[in-house]
Amino acid sequence: MTQPEFEKRIENQEFVEWQEVYPGHFYGTLHSEVNRIWGKGHHVVFDVDVQGALNLKRIYGDRALAIFIMPPSIDVLEKRLRSRRTEDEKSIHIRLAKAEKEISTYRGFDRLLVNSRLVKAQSQGLAMVREFLK
Repeated sequence: MTQPEFEKRIENQEFVEWQEVYPGHFYGTLHSEVNRIWGKGHHVVFDVDVQGALNLKRIYGDRALAIFIMPPSIDVLEKRLRSRRTEDEKSIHIRLAKAEKEISTYRGFDRLLVNSRLVKAQSQGLAMVREFLK
């Protein structure tokens, strides 16, 4: 949606959570979408930044599982970002600074998942979700 439409929906309190993650880049989750998915008897999975996750946890409490996915180190994260070749130097520095701040918040999450190896992390994450849904 356009930025003016997004801002109008913020005014109308249509979002469960929203953030301006980077200047001019808004992300959010509409109440209507959560309710639509739950109405079909499905679970909602969010892929949000730290602030969004903490807001969702605050709103939904024990009905939500918050998993913090952490890189093995900032150096490894930097190497991964550079190897993708999708970010310019400025963007890499912004993302690394944001990651350093976000890592300090992991204690507010229910589970910590260190993404050392993708396949192993996927398996561990799936096990965490399955355990939660029991």
